[in-house]
Amino acid sequence: MQVKHLLLIAILALTAACSSKEVVDENLSEVELYQQAQTDLDNNNYTSATAKLKALESRYPFGRYADQAQLELIYANYKNTEPEAAKSAAERFIRLHPQHPNVDYAYYLKGLTSFDQDVGLLSRFLPLDMTKRDPGAARDSYNEFAQLTSRFPNSRYSPDAKQRMIYLRNLLAAYEIHVADYYLTRQAYVAAANRGRYVVENFQETPSVGDGLAVMTEAYQRLHLDELAATSLETLKLNYPNHPSLVDGQFVPSVAEADNRSWLSKATLGLIESRPPLPPGETRANQDVQKQFQDAKDAIPNELKPKNANGDVIEEENHEAEGNNSDRSWFSYMTFGVFD
Repeated sequence: MQVKHLLLIAILALTAACSSKEVVDENLSEVELYQQAQTDLDNNNYTSATAKLKALESRYPFGRYADQAQLELIYANYKNTEPEAAKSAAERFIRLHPQHPNVDYAYYLKGLTSFDQDVGLLSRFLPLDMTKRDPGAARDSYNEFAQLTSRFPNSRYSPDAKQRMIYLRNLLAAYEIHVADYYLTRQAYVAAANRGRYVVENFQETPSVGDGLAVMTEAYQRLHLDELAATSLETLKLNYPNHPSLVDGQFVPSVAEADNRSWLSKATLGLIESRPPLPPGETRANQDVQKQFQDAKDAIPNELKPKNANGDVIEEENHEAEGNNSDRSWFSYMTFGVFD
């Protein structure tokens, strides 16, 4: 019954949406359409304003209000929470009127649309951390504001765009640190170090640079790259002496070192150690392959193994030594093995 009720609600909502679509009077002149659209904008009736602006543009494409209608259509779509339509209208205006005196407004609204795209209904009422969300829209907004400030540095919208770019840059840097912290918890130390270095190299003058140095220090210590860890730590102490990872001048890792012991070893408090901990750079898969190779070699019958003149089985190391030294001729020694 619940599924039927949901389907009924969806059908009613769709019917109401279709029935609420406004039909613009075909007898309205260009001036009347524009004036009514302005009235709708003033009354925050953006759906009706969008319909009239579209009608004005399609009916009078070469009229004196055509360019202005295209600009205000961007604004109406933006205020009506239709980001894709607003972006599409902005890109169309920029493509059709690259030399228009108000084209900077189209660039600004395009960046503003991406800026507000992540701010949904929940984030307006709940304290959500925007640095932990997908930064796709924030990255788009930063690039679009960058186009505005580079092409129109004297635009009246550039100061606001620059302030928003500072916020977006800090947000993108903080997102990279969150990803690096996740890699640390998953013991992906190479990936964590790369993320930290990316923040240090590409997000200078952001609050996350110190966090990037701390991530690099911790990751390099886990990888036993002592020289790189020491360099990162010195840079951190020199530039961020009050960083939370520094306690009395000593570095304190944010993630405790992982316990890679088996469940049997943990349950018996180490009395039964099934497998020793892995050395740096070693993997269980590599150890398994080496063990399989050794087991296969040990399974070879003695009659198939190489033997010396006395009929004794030659061990692998001795066999390699004899093959490399005893069987070489004086000519091979004289030519350093070039003609072997």
